[in-house]
Amino acid sequence: MDVTDQTFDQTVLERSHEVPVVVDFWASWCGPCLALGPVLESEIESRSGAIELAKVDVDAETGLATQFGVSGIPAVKAFRNGKVVKEFVGAQSRTTVEAFLDELLAPPRADTLVEELRATGELPEVVAALDAGDPEHALDLIVEAVPAADADERERLREVAVALFERLGHDDPLVPGYRRRLAAALY
Repeated sequence: MDVTDQTFDQTVLERSHEVPVVVDFWASWCGPCLALGPVLESEIESRSGAIELAKVDVDAETGLATQFGVSGIPAVKAFRNGKVVKEFVGAQSRTTVEAFLDELLAPPRADTLVEELRATGELPEVVAALDAGDPEHALDLIVEAVPAADADERERLREVAVALFERLGHDDPLVPGYRRRLAAALY
């Protein structure tokens, strides 16, 4: 479905709380856009309503393109819970689109990792912070643990932090600062 600045919030952001919504930012004059469109449509249709597709004409909706940082097209952004959770730019093969959509439908990596941590007893304070709904405290604990950790533990801490960044979404204000702190601690 085509969405506009007036319908975007309801059609994409609100709807993405119920089902992932993939937004194709495109233009009618863009050859790669015209090649990618049918691939997205057929792959999303083959998933029987598990994902919805919205299309934004960047020429008609320049405000939306600017708001979501679209600088090249086609730009595809997947929304879940009102946030961009995955994206790519440029025409992609059917196989790449399939993998993108399958990853979007997979349980969030953070959820899988937290269950692994719970089962193994690793990082119990981090798990407790996440169970309490406090991702900031969990990220503090992870960053603080990195300097004293051995190589394997450091990799595990990095893996958990990156999964939490993905869960929070690119636009969450916590993510940039904690990415920098994690990088400084790791390197």
